[in-house]
Amino acid sequence: MKSHLALWDIAAGKARPLLTVPGRIEAPNWHPSGDRLMVNSDGALFLVPVADPCLIPFATGLQGRCNNDHGFSPDGKSLAFSCHLGDGAEIFLMPAKGGPPHRISPAPRSWFHGWSPDGTTLVYAAARGASRGVDIYSLPVNGGKERRLTDGRGHSDGPDFSHDGRRIFWNCDRDGPAQIWVMQSDGSDQHLLFADDHVNWFPHPSPCGNHLIYLAYPPGTVGHPADLPVAIVLCRPDGTDRQRIIEVTGGQGTMNVPNWAPDGHAFAFVHYTP
Repeated sequence: MKSHLALWDIAAGKARPLLTVPGRIEAPNWHPSGDRLMVNSDGALFLVPVADPCLIPFATGLQGRCNNDHGFSPDGKSLAFSCHLGDGAEIFLMPAKGGPPHRISPAPRSWFHGWSPDGTTLVYAAARGASRGVDIYSLPVNGGKERRLTDGRGHSDGPDFSHDGRRIFWNCDRDGPAQIWVMQSDGSDQHLLFADDHVNWFPHPSPCGNHLIYLAYPPGTVGHPADLPVAIVLCRPDGTDRQRIIEVTGGQGTMNVPNWAPDGHAFAFVHYTP
């Protein structure tokens, strides 16, 4: 198979191919400088310069164990990422320029998804307790207790902060197929943004505050598998004016983590061909 990393230009309304490689790369995430992306491949992280696209290995000290949940801090100085260890995924923090990582999640089965715009808080999906159900949690970066934001109804996943840090978008199947939900950053005022027949995952609000994108799976899809016909949907942050702007083969790996350019002019995604 081949992986195709592309950039969707909002103003132009079309995709620009950036890099095609054999095998699978996943989950593009943009550095705040705007000049490079990060992707995962075979449990390792790679940088991709936008001006001269290629895969440059990024040393975490945990190569071969990283999953596709990673993201740079808003100031570009730190990298948060998830790594599979003996008891399940854990979240690590390390300098973006390189250096030893340290574990920041308080317990295993924790999957990073986003930073608050001020860089003080991580939001992530985690399984806790005997039920091992997956809920949304937040955690202060500089120390403190994690805070459970959802209440165990359905599978909650893919959280991402709004541009101003006041809200968190996520996907949840508490009322049926996975749909896009939104809440205040403290977990209050949880409500469904919209509902349709598709299975919707990984909402990502733009840094400019004008757009929201998410991944629409075919009706009946369970979880977020790879290699299905999926659509990237562009809409307003209130869920109106939804447009299926591109349809590709993908799913898992297409846009798991925040994937907008720092100024919101474009977003990155991956699709696949045989």
